[in-house]
Amino acid sequence: MVVEPFIVALLLAAALMHATWNAILKSDQSDRLATFGVIMTTGTLMGLCVVPFVPMIEPAAWKYLIASVLIHVLYYTFLLKAYSYGDLSHTYPIARGLGPLLVALVSGRFIGEALRSQDIVGVVLLSFGLVALAMPLRNVVPRPGSRHGLATLFAVLTGITIAAYIIADGLGVRAAGPTFGHRISYIAWLCVLEGPWLLVLAIILRPGTVWSHLRRTWYRGVMGGVIANVGYGIAIYALVLGPMAHVAALRETSVLFGALIGTLLLGEPFGGRRVAAAAVIVTGLVLMNGPQFT
Repeated sequence: MVVEPFIVALLLAAALMHATWNAILKSDQSDRLATFGVIMTTGTLMGLCVVPFVPMIEPAAWKYLIASVLIHVLYYTFLLKAYSYGDLSHTYPIARGLGPLLVALVSGRFIGEALRSQDIVGVVLLSFGLVALAMPLRNVVPRPGSRHGLATLFAVLTGITIAAYIIADGLGVRAAGPTFGHRISYIAWLCVLEGPWLLVLAIILRPGTVWSHLRRTWYRGVMGGVIANVGYGIAIYALVLGPMAHVAALRETSVLFGALIGTLLLGEPFGGRRVAAAAVIVTGLVLMNGPQFT
């Protein structure tokens, strides 16, 4: 099944939004946990503004919604642990590249979405291209028990939770109801329920410094929150319109946008290897969204 060009464009926009809010979070040098908390809490406020005006989701969708919230809590835990042990350039591409690959592997057996052989090849190429794109230029082989090894372990666990919440949200938004309003309702309720916990954790861990940090930089989290939640809302809605493996893979092109932002705005090197990785990513996308080979 080929994703419609309009949906591809929406998902690429969502990927750009994902890279943008991650760049905003990365640029915070004082208290990233508090800023991350504001990003998510902004989603809660956005969701609360929407739920009075949309129909309630169908009862069958609640189990997926609750599962998604719990999986997201694990995702945040593993992600923060990965960042505490390793560099962003090491952990982020592993996590984001593994997610769509796992979705592709289980989508046929557990979701009932049949993928063409070229779709599988495309997802594999895209996933490995994403990892190669953002790996540090100087490769280090992880050693068990080392900080680098622990960073890799938590990055892999993060990738597993990414695949899990994509599947949960895909099933949930499809079960939410037949109308556009039902699907927006699912997205809004997800924002409401998953949003405030990171900010609560930051306040518990650092009550003396969080409030002063927020007074100085609250706008950073709010701006990132609007971008993050609109972007993920687009991705969730796209799960109704296309195969989950395609949607997951297209959204994770955020790694490519992140590398471009780092190169064009932050002066980071791109290099020949990243050019090759970008070509692999584009090849994977063409295979996934091209006509059936004969």
